[in-house]
Amino acid sequence: MAETLKERYREEVVPEMKKRLGYENDMEVPRIEKVVINMGVGDAIDDPKALDAAVSELALIAGQKPAITRAKRSVAAFKVRAGMPIGCKVTLRGDRMYDFVDKLFHVALPRVRDFRGVSPGSFDGRGNFSLGLKEQLVFPEIDYDSVQKVRGMDVTITTTAKTDEEARVLLTLMGLPLRESA
Repeated sequence: MAETLKERYREEVVPEMKKRLGYENDMEVPRIEKVVINMGVGDAIDDPKALDAAVSELALIAGQKPAITRAKRSVAAFKVRAGMPIGCKVTLRGDRMYDFVDKLFHVALPRVRDFRGVSPGSFDGRGNFSLGLKEQLVFPEIDYDSVQKVRGMDVTITTTAKTDEEARVLLTLMGLPLRESA
């Protein structure tokens, strides 16, 4: 049995995908290119410290320092001016990406309350997969007592797959718990 998700991809997923989808060459087999984790912090408008807490929590989860995202334009209804910090995001590639995906699929998602699998409709038509988490507490690095506010996050997994079906097979073989479509 392979130890890391990267080794498992090379030793188990690539041969299985070649068999299932009829690829001739290992380089044809789709792979995960990057993972982007985004955390919107709407209350950063009133409380600048809220953004610092979100940045430190996202850094713990991802193992990498997040970049602060800023508003592109002003929205008077939300009291937002262009250039104001309103969230943070991190892009993972390489070993950190595989470690995060492994943690997401095998630790965090099973800890979600009433979890029955992720929706198969979350693919974008070009082989990329997105999901939203309602709380950061599903990750083992986050200490429940030190959290001031429960925040959600969006996770986007970008693959080199051309179709959703290829990406679905790839991510399922890597351990994505997909819900059976009813």
